[in-house]
Parts: sequence; structure tokens; C-alpha cells
Amino acid sequence: MNDQLVKEYEEYKAQGRIWGGVPQESIKKIKYPRIDKKIVEEFLALDDLTGSISDVLDTLGIRGTVPASYLSPVMPGSKIAGTAITLRSIPERKTVTQGLHDKDYIRMATRDTHYLAEPGDVLVADFGGNLDVSNMGGQSVAVAQSRGVIGAVVNGAIRDVPSFRSRNFPAWSRGSTPITGKCRMQAVEINGPVNLHDVLVEPGDLIVADDSGVCVVPADKVNFVLEKCKSIIREEANMRDLIDKNVSISDLKPLYRKRYL
Repeated sequence: MNDQLVKEYEEYKAQGRIWGGVPQESIKKIKYPRIDKKIVEEFLALDDLTGSISDVLDTLGIRGTVPASYLSPVMPGSKIAGTAITLRSIPERKTVTQGLHDKDYIRMATRDTHYLAEPGDVLVADFGGNLDVSNMGGQSVAVAQSRGVIGAVVNGAIRDVPSFRSRNFPAWSRGSTPITGKCRMQAVEINGPVNLHDVLVEPGDLIVADDSGVCVVPADKVNFVLEKCKSIIREEANMRDLIDKNVSISDLKPLYRKRYL
């Protein structure tokens, strides 16, 4: 941990924002730039949100989209956009029976991550796609909302689904389970790189999600992607208008070539 990170850690500790569930050296970033709120609002105003972003990421040669087939919304109809805070976990070596017998400290860390968050952040939790045990449940949702976290994307499972819905906390996950992650998983890194299916996420990236899936926009590409999305949506609106007017195929073909080739 470098000197600046040590300083930030002590600052957050003095503010009561260090939960203490993970070793200090496991926190790779504390302060980093967030995506501007105005830009986030402009993304959320787009009609075809993840579809347009996915198309632009393709043109940039960036693998940044995970279909809802792999990460489905807990509450269909939800739509979020925000800056990524990240958490990576691995399985415990001990059996859960042995861990409980030994009264081991619970080494899950969604709460630790939430206390490092800023309002408008999105938790991205990576447990390698494990579907057996929960990464977060109702208590974690309560902490998240108290810190201004607006949603979660989980490369694994969640539990207490009714709590997500009753508290109106959007989440996308690989599945759901009643089985706790306590004594079954341990956090190894906060605010380092994580995976969502086959997509890399860095803390500070823009996370956008809706019914179709999840998009990850690298922080340095956010402005470009937004402007290209606006352009695509204008083009497609114009194309639909021409289709509704039953214009000739010869008039439509050049537009399709421009848009898709």
C-alpha cells in the first residue's frame, strides 16, 4: 500500500468509513474519479440503453457487454447507471462446519466496500460465477442504500430477494440462493479489477444495466460512447420513421449499410 493510499485509509478510518472486515492491504483504491452526474443522467435518458452502448463498444473493439442471459435483473424494468466499486471473493478452504465450529471471523466484505462508496456508485461483486452461495442479502442492501449505492451487479448469487424488491434496490446476478456465504467465501480484494462473465471491470468504470443486460464502459471512453449512442438513436429513429412511411427498399438499403456495415 503506497503512502497516499495509507493516508486515505487513515482519513476514512477517522470518518468511520472503515468496517475492518478485510486487511488494509486488500484495499487497492479508495479515492478515484467518479463519472459526472450529468453524464450519468444523459445515459439514463437514452431509449435503447444497453443495446446502443453495446453497438458502440463493438465499434471500439471493447468486450464490455454481458447479456441478461448471464446476469439477469432481480426486478425487471430496472435501469441504472453509475460508477463501479468492486469486490472480489474466493472460496474458503475450510468446510462451513469447521469454520462455524472454530468461530471464524466472517470474511465477506460487501459492507466494507459500501462504506468506501460515494453516492451514485454501483457495487460490482465477483465470486467467479458461483451459484451456490450468496454474495449479499437484505442486510447488505440496507447498508448499501445508507451509503448512497444505487444498485449491484453480482457475478454469483444473491439471497433475500424480497428485500431487494421491497427496498427497491436494483441488482443483476447469476442467480439466487438461500445459502449464506458466511464461512464459505472470503473477500480478497476491494477496488481492484474484477470479472463479470467474460468482461473486465475496473473501479471507476461506468456500469449501465437494464432488462437486456449489463454494459461496462471504460472511464476514458464514457464521453465518446455517450455521443455515439445519441447519434445511433437519432439514426434509428429516422430509419423507423421511413419504415413506417413504407419507403422503398432502395431508399432504406443505404441507411442500413451506413448503420450496420
